[in-house]
Amino acid sequence: MHISVIGTGYVGLVTGACFAEFGVNVTCMDNDAKRIEKLEKGEVPFFEPGIAALVAKGVKEGRLSFTTDIAKAVDKALVIFIAVGTPPRGDGSADLSYVEEVGKGIARHMTGYKVIVTKSTVPVGTGEKLREAITKTQKQPIPFDVVSNPEFLREGSAIEDFMRPNRVVIGADSDQAVAIIKDLYRPLYLIETPIVVTDVPTAELIKYASNAFLATKISFINEIANLCERVGANVQMVAKGMGLDHRIGSKFLHAGPGFGGSCFPKDLAALIQTGERHGYPMQIASAASRVNEAQRKQMMVKIREAVGGLKGKTFGMLGLSFKPNTNDLREAPALAIGQELLAEGAVIRAYDPEALEEACRILPGLQPCRDAYHAAEGADALIIMTEWNLFRSLEFDKLKAVMRKPVLLDLRNVYDPERVVAEGFTHISVGRRAHDPKNS
Repeated sequence: MHISVIGTGYVGLVTGACFAEFGVNVTCMDNDAKRIEKLEKGEVPFFEPGIAALVAKGVKEGRLSFTTDIAKAVDKALVIFIAVGTPPRGDGSADLSYVEEVGKGIARHMTGYKVIVTKSTVPVGTGEKLREAITKTQKQPIPFDVVSNPEFLREGSAIEDFMRPNRVVIGADSDQAVAIIKDLYRPLYLIETPIVVTDVPTAELIKYASNAFLATKISFINEIANLCERVGANVQMVAKGMGLDHRIGSKFLHAGPGFGGSCFPKDLAALIQTGERHGYPMQIASAASRVNEAQRKQMMVKIREAVGGLKGKTFGMLGLSFKPNTNDLREAPALAIGQELLAEGAVIRAYDPEALEEACRILPGLQPCRDAYHAAEGADALIIMTEWNLFRSLEFDKLKAVMRKPVLLDLRNVYDPERVVAEGFTHISVGRRAHDPKNS
């Protein structure tokens, strides 16, 4: 079978490369000629563990190709995946203009039956809008089916998530389309991956409901963390006690500065807006979003109190991407907090193994550093914003030798407080009481 993927961003490229690994012939199309030229040379435009090697393998073995010609992409493929951006509008709703434009482009070049699949995260009703756009644009009636096949890829482990998913969701109203999509995922039958077959609107909502629930878990544990600090409890032990209940589970119960990235903030906003449009306020989703915003402000209070005001203070900031193993800075807590620190007159010496260059373009006030110890030089406090593995085994004697004051703001709860205090540092984390060498 030959398929095409329209859009070579994070979702599109991972989807194309992984299907090529499944043995499918894949054409990835994008109207960005420079991006396509780089991909043909094996240059991947974002950081994701393993993706560069997988793309190179697919190209070398002749199963993965790239083009800027949508006519070529449409002509070759039986199945066409749409994986373009759906950025939020000012009111929080998803901007579907790119999806609809791709649909019209497909319609102009169709010469036979196609299965047109939305891989991008799109709100309920998009499948029907896409169907209408294609039908109206076709020069003559040509049969096609629209399918919703939402992605559930975590940045930093996207290839594993595609190759060994918890489930595959197929939303369609045609038995023929379901059979074709099931055939694409046939390699997953060997590992008994559950296949959820439903209608298009239900499949579209499954993605939003999943992300909203995970975001709510994060906001919930952050609220519990803030309460823990006031009552003298330890949020990590609270989370452990909760997570051992199989009805709750331990995933996404990690207190910190709030969630970011390309999915949770955007998808929460879109779900809230969908509820408003249909006359049903999404109260829990709205609360999760408000708590997330408040959590960043809470981190600012924590930082300010740790050093006694911000003006003229120097901070070493470790980690800028919204999570480890990615260079994605979208809605990253580090950028939001960094912007506030700079606005209040602080100096930020920053280091991130993958996102540093782009972060400095977004926040020109950041001082880029070559490693964690360079970032710590002259700092009044060191802030762990992203829990990259290389920040989990810092040499505290080296840090102490270069810092102005031995203060660690561990906003990801990476370290055991007793260990940090034993090294002569004040340790301030989230949802646990602060530890000071003088009082330990």
